[in-house]
Formats: sequence, C-alpha cells, structure tokens
Amino acid sequence: MPIDWTKIYKKYAGLWVALDQDEKTVVAFDKVAKEAFEKAQKMGIKVPILFKVPTEIVSYVGGFCNG
Repeated sequence: MPIDWTKIYKKYAGLWVALDQDEKTVVAFDKVAKEAFEKAQKMGIKVPILFKVPTEIVSYVGGFCNG
C-alpha cells in the first residue's frame, strides 16, 4: 500500500529525515544525514530509515524494457 509523504515533503524540504520502521513517522531531522541518524538513535530507534527530502516534487514515470 502506498504511503502519502506529502506532509513530510512540505515540512522538511531539503532536510535529511529519519523515519521509524512504519516508514511514515518522522523521529528526527537535520541538514546533515549523520546528525539526523544520531538524533534518531538517541530516541531509541536502532536502525532509522534515512532519506533526504527533495526541495521540489518532480513527477517521474518509469518503465523497463524486456529484450
């Protein structure tokens, strides 16, 4: 099932975000990936999901070629 990260994009654009294992709860954020990761670990999240939120949302339609 898809996860709606619209609110995350609006609030944390350009920042590194650490998510809990549910892939939607922001537990920490920072301009530096290492800092966001360490903040999440201090909150008890052993292995946070870390990603940098883009500054703008760009549509992408992908595909593959079999052959």
